[in-house]
Amino acid sequence: MDVLPQQPSAQFLTLEESAKVDAALLSSPEKFLTRLTISSLKLLKHIAQEYSVDIEDLTAQQVIAWFEKDGRIRREQGIEGSYLKW
Repeated sequence: MDVLPQQPSAQFLTLEESAKVDAALLSSPEKFLTRLTISSLKLLKHIAQEYSVDIEDLTAQQVIAWFEKDGRIRREQGIEGSYLKW
């Protein structure tokens, strides 16, 4: 049985971005941090868009509130209802 690879979620790296990180002249811990930072940037852009603010105007409280809301949605509606799929 052939299994198609799953498409990466919007908040994580694309296959192209992951390949670029892999090709970078970085240590394994640096590659991990680079992947985490790129994914975090995408998530912060999403959060800023939901609050209709520029990313630089996001506050720590808004980020916390967003995670609380997404966690509540995941508990009430299941993983498919939330933005983060983990």
